[in-house]
Amino acid sequence: MRFSHFNLNKFTLVSGIIFFGAVFALLSASIPKTFADNPDSNITRSSENHFVTIYDQGSSLTIKTNASTVEEALKNADIILGDSDVVEPGLSSAINADNFFINIYRAHPVIIIDGKNSQYALVSSYDPKTAIVSAGITIYDGDEIKTQTNNNFLEIGSAIVYKIIRNGGRTITVEEEIPFEEETVKDYDIGAGNTEVRQLGEVGLKTMIYEVQYIDGEEVSRKLVSEKNTKEPVKRIVAVGASQIEMNPLTPSKGRNRYTTTGADGRTIERQETFYDLDMSRVMAANCGGGGYSVREDGVKVDKDGYVIVAANLNLYPRCSIVETSLGQGKVYDTGTFAVSSPEQFDIATDWSKRDGI
Repeated sequence: MRFSHFNLNKFTLVSGIIFFGAVFALLSASIPKTFADNPDSNITRSSENHFVTIYDQGSSLTIKTNASTVEEALKNADIILGDSDVVEPGLSSAINADNFFINIYRAHPVIIIDGKNSQYALVSSYDPKTAIVSAGITIYDGDEIKTQTNNNFLEIGSAIVYKIIRNGGRTITVEEEIPFEEETVKDYDIGAGNTEVRQLGEVGLKTMIYEVQYIDGEEVSRKLVSEKNTKEPVKRIVAVGASQIEMNPLTPSKGRNRYTTTGADGRTIERQETFYDLDMSRVMAANCGGGGYSVREDGVKVDKDGYVIVAANLNLYPRCSIVETSLGQGKVYDTGTFAVSSPEQFDIATDWSKRDGI
């Protein structure tokens, strides 16, 4: 009897495991995939991955992505934008936190009635004033906008009609973008010549009120009445890789710069830098594919690609060689008699002596 009782319990246990396993499998299959297009999604968050939710025409999609900008995230999610679609925040906005939200406003057709004139337009905003302004129509302070339904669905399928009622407003409020500045900083910890975006730039916004003058119903002039920044622009910061030797660069007052560096073959080089001030037009035209040059803000002459113009020992550094100098990456275009007595010397073209811009 004990043996039979043991077999019964064993049978019951195995049956229970099979039953609950089947139930668990069914429940798992019925759970929707929250992180679309990423079946191997790992819930463990890292500093390089963020959860991003995209709202698009009433539907939403949550993905886990290492995209650094809104534009990259939309590409990763295989979302295609139309020319008139609007995305908030902007495509260049940085994704730097979890629970990041992106809204897509798809362009849709509307009819705008302005007095005797009627026009169709593709707009992305459902705000009447924003939609009308985006269609290129001016709305003055004091004007009214009435929204009504279009009963003639044969007209491009548009069900929204905006009717403008002009009330003789003589001022207009306009929102304009403030462009952002770009700052370049040197970083001695990344490879020389490499770049890294440290901060994405964002345009600012300002609200401007104008007083408008009309003749025969047509605007003939406008005068700025007030201006106020509503959103300050965010500076774009780009780090440029710099060599350690750039920490103590050649200057006009120094005249001669000495430092120790490592050559391409790994040997230690005791180098000195000097500068000269000549018209470089002939040298530039005859070497490295030709091209002009310009004088950098600090007085250093650079080629069309931004390389510092360098004279060197052509046996060690042939023309068009890319070299490191204390004033940035350079390119060898020229040589001089100094190469005989000081073969590792670089002579850098500048405008420090004549200061004539040539």
